[in-house]
Amino acid sequence: MKKIAKIFKFLGPGFITGASDDDPSGIATYSQTGATFGFAQAWTAIFSFPLMVAVQEMCGRIGLVTGKGLAGVIKSYYSKYVLYVMISLLLIANTINIGADLGAMAASAQLLLGLPFIFWLFAMVFITLILEIFVSYKTYAKYLKYLAFVLISYIITAFIIKIEWLDVFSSTIIPHIEFNKIYLLNIVAILGTTISPYLFFWQADEEVEEEISRGKLRQMGAGQPKITPKDISRLRLDTFVGMFFSNIVMWFIIITTGATLFSSKINNIKSASDAALALKPLAGDYAFLFFAVGIIGTGLLALPILAGSASYAVSETLGWKAGLSRKFKTAHGFYGVITVATAVGLLINFIGIDPIIALYYSAVINGVIAPPLLLMILLIANNKKIMGERTNNIFLNILGITTVIVMLAASFLLFWTYFVT
Repeated sequence: MKKIAKIFKFLGPGFITGASDDDPSGIATYSQTGATFGFAQAWTAIFSFPLMVAVQEMCGRIGLVTGKGLAGVIKSYYSKYVLYVMISLLLIANTINIGADLGAMAASAQLLLGLPFIFWLFAMVFITLILEIFVSYKTYAKYLKYLAFVLISYIITAFIIKIEWLDVFSSTIIPHIEFNKIYLLNIVAILGTTISPYLFFWQADEEVEEEISRGKLRQMGAGQPKITPKDISRLRLDTFVGMFFSNIVMWFIIITTGATLFSSKINNIKSASDAALALKPLAGDYAFLFFAVGIIGTGLLALPILAGSASYAVSETLGWKAGLSRKFKTAHGFYGVITVATAVGLLINFIGIDPIIALYYSAVINGVIAPPLLLMILLIANNKKIMGERTNNIFLNILGITTVIVMLAASFLLFWTYFVT
């Protein structure tokens, strides 16, 4: 038990970022992937893994080296117009994602416990805001790690049901690609929910929070901390473990839903009830319980990160005091943005879109918006004036550029199939 506790103590922003990547939007997207294509897109779990590691390591290293979040770095070294475009893209993606996650959490709670959807919607908003505003970051981060393990139910299910593992491994290793609307839409959704804008800003900011908690910085943006090779090694390992956890869960969700929903010809998930059926072989009549707990648990994990990353960006842009390590009375603006972002997300649930469908399309929007943000991250990570001797190596640049090209190509091909062909 002491060894496990030691490991958990070591895991930090990278692991929390990876775990939050399997948020309700991720669960819905991966479930839809398995239901629609069976095992045919299982290869995306392996393909996206090195790209995710590279992107999140760059983001984390920017925060670690500069003592600032991404918005603070852009503000200090680039045009204010570039900053405003980057922040606008983040706010659009995050607000839609917050709304979709809140709706899915409320729908899951209604499925599980009854009471009207609207009651649970406001309850989720209230719980999230109370936790973010009145619970210290150090305490919050500790429990965020444990919430991630509700996703293990998908891994357990995979070993209970009958799966043709030869087909699974074949589909995982050998990519199957089609150039049609449905296939490309899902690829953009997968890329958008695995390589998401809010994760870029969050990990950079949380590396700074870690430095503040360790006494290396007095506050965010208050100078550049002294970085050792050990700090870089910790960042890399933490990020690798976090992204590995994220992608192994992604892979198991795809193959579990592929072996259950796809084989039962449930090819289009339209509600929480449809998605919950994937866990029936494990939980039987309690499948809805497992699914609901998974959605609510990962939602509680992701919502603070979605709202928090937006608030860090806005606060750094406007020069406000920022940080989850601060108390409410010392950072009114920072917590105000969190409150407003969550409230606007809540309003999205009144436009009449089913929460599960909203989750899926929020992933698509993330996939379209991410490339310009990634280009900015690459520029920063290679700028010696900003990063000193901690700039990208060739390997990271290859992976980063590949990520941008793949995401741009997927979005371009999707628009081509919809509007040209």
